[in-house]
Amino acid sequence: MKFSVFQVSRKGGRVKNEDRMGYCYTRESGLFVLADGMGGHPEGEVAAQMALQTIAALYQREARPVVKDVRAFLTSSALSAHQQIMRYAGNKAMLDTPRTTLVAAVLQGTTATWVHCGDSRLYVVRHGQLLMRTRDHSHAERPRLDGGNEPVNRNLLLTCLGSPSTPTLDVSAPLTLQQGDRIMLCSDGVWGVLDDEQIVRTLSNRPVSDAAPELAEAALRNGGAHSDNVTLIALEWETPDVPGNERGVSTDAISEGVFASTIQAGMPSDGEADDLDEDAIERSIAEINEAIRRSASRKPS
Repeated sequence: MKFSVFQVSRKGGRVKNEDRMGYCYTRESGLFVLADGMGGHPEGEVAAQMALQTIAALYQREARPVVKDVRAFLTSSALSAHQQIMRYAGNKAMLDTPRTTLVAAVLQGTTATWVHCGDSRLYVVRHGQLLMRTRDHSHAERPRLDGGNEPVNRNLLLTCLGSPSTPTLDVSAPLTLQQGDRIMLCSDGVWGVLDDEQIVRTLSNRPVSDAAPELAEAALRNGGAHSDNVTLIALEWETPDVPGNERGVSTDAISEGVFASTIQAGMPSDGEADDLDEDAIERSIAEINEAIRRSASRKPS
């Protein structure tokens, strides 16, 4: 694989940054993840970090050097992250649970596949046009059952990781990539103050190493003194070999056993959470596999 990538996260006008993002890759596969810890609930940054750590740990276990079933992996790893958050809240006897949105993509072979939960988004730009983007799990982007057209609060989400109810996960069909495709994962601190036209134009006209910081700065300016956290990962697929492309990643030369990651191994500082519980991950995997087995063994009524 060959790609260019740039990631940036800024606190904005908030007291702390509850967004988390990062990426991992092997010789033949790449994982890109972004989570936005939800305000109004405790320890959103812990939920976001836990989501990244859980998914990255499971990816490292699965990608040898490719993930065999990408759509199943995205579903099971997101549910495992949700279960890790719920266990954390239960162990601390929290009255309210930490919560986070999630968007994650796996690129391998010539395809990209992604999952999202909540309102963190993924954009795909091709030849200067918006090819597709995720649809938020929010009242603003989902049809209203009552047929009303009154304004709705876009911050009211229908689902997230860490909620007492099982999260709703949208998993894409594999998208065949073309050289020069741009993919961006971002939190609502970006898309909430920048329209799709500006996002597409900026991604299309500049290398991602320039487009990503430019979009972040534009979001901070538009957000003003009370700007939300601003976080994004932008990548260009099959970047041509050009001089000075410091952000280019080529995995062709690395060995089969190499695993690279920008996702921190530890949890947020100041004792906000314990390290990832490997045994709990194994239990999560076993529980999900058992639920899948039971579902598959049921006969239609």
